Amino acid sequence: MESFKHFIDTISNPTILFTSTLIIFFFIFPINDWFDKWNRRLKLYVLWSSKSMVIASILMAAFFVIGISDPDFRSIVLKPDNVPISGLIFLVYFFTWLSMHQAYENDAKLERGEPIDEQYDAPNDKVLVWPDLVYVEFIALILCSAFLMIWSIGLPAPIEEPANPAESPNPAKAPWYFLGLQEMLVYFDPWMAGVVLPTLIIVGLIAIPYMDNEPAGSGYYSFKNRKMSIALFMFGWLVLWDMLIIVGTFLRGPNWNFFGPFEYWDIHKLEALTNINFSEYIYIKWMNTGLPKSIIFREIWGIIVVLGYFLILPPLLAKTMCKKLFARLGSFKYSFFIMLILIAITLPIKMYLRWMFNLKYIIAIPEYFFNF
Repeated sequence: MESFKHFIDTISNPTILFTSTLIIFFFIFPINDWFDKWNRRLKLYVLWSSKSMVIASILMAAFFVIGISDPDFRSIVLKPDNVPISGLIFLVYFFTWLSMHQAYENDAKLERGEPIDEQYDAPNDKVLVWPDLVYVEFIALILCSAFLMIWSIGLPAPIEEPANPAESPNPAKAPWYFLGLQEMLVYFDPWMAGVVLPTLIIVGLIAIPYMDNEPAGSGYYSFKNRKMSIALFMFGWLVLWDMLIIVGTFLRGPNWNFFGPFEYWDIHKLEALTNINFSEYIYIKWMNTGLPKSIIFREIWGIIVVLGYFLILPPLLAKTMCKKLFARLGSFKYSFFIMLILIAITLPIKMYLRWMFNLKYIIAIPEYFFNF
């Protein structure tokens, strides 16, 4: 049992966890024909079968049941603030499985030439608001009220003592729906992590169906006709949002250090990290000289890297990997679409730069409160 706990704590390390997620993700949600070929060769599509859902649910439930026997795991998972996140993990998995299961079922029916339920067999009879709809809503209201009442009786409200300016909680965590933003603050300046990135990620998720408005697959669940759109949406939703919430909830402890699920939250644990800016790497470490006094000369290398990322990559991708996407969307839609994707990808890029090189900012202009 101890070896199992040590193994879980090891793979929960952010670099291992995030890297394995990125590697596996696009094979499970193939973004193009190349990934789809490997998806079929490795038979990863069986993950969306009913049998796989039952097995995965049993394994997840068993993991939580076994883990509760550990006092450190139990203190984290059963904390009143964290109980909804434990439920969120199961719900996100179930509804992701349900949608993908229906999508693969419909794609298989189309290949066999069979009709699709959502498209051809929709009921034509009308249902009155009263009493049919109101009756169903009333029953749902009663069930939800009973569930919340039982929850409130069995689980104490997470209300702490009055705020004390002389004693701050450690770790000081935001509500669960803001923990993703709090995790972004580790890697970006507050204006980027709190305003720019969340806004653009949400706008990008909303814009995907309007940018890639392929008529095939409209009106019913389908994955075959919209691989890229669905894969990118799932990436933004599951990896760049839900995963950050889970990491901030269960794996961030005192002093905002990483802790495994079975690891004791030692308040005295300190990680010796010296985060430095890209300009300091260039001038101090590589050139062995001091930083220039001029802001432009000091940050010119970071500016070149950022401009190259946003100005060179889009046309380069349009000529290579995204040639079909460019032909289908056109210049304007493609430019908007690819810029949103590149901005979203800056989050995992910056996370790896922090983990591997302790890089703080690529462009650091604190004189004007501009850091990127």
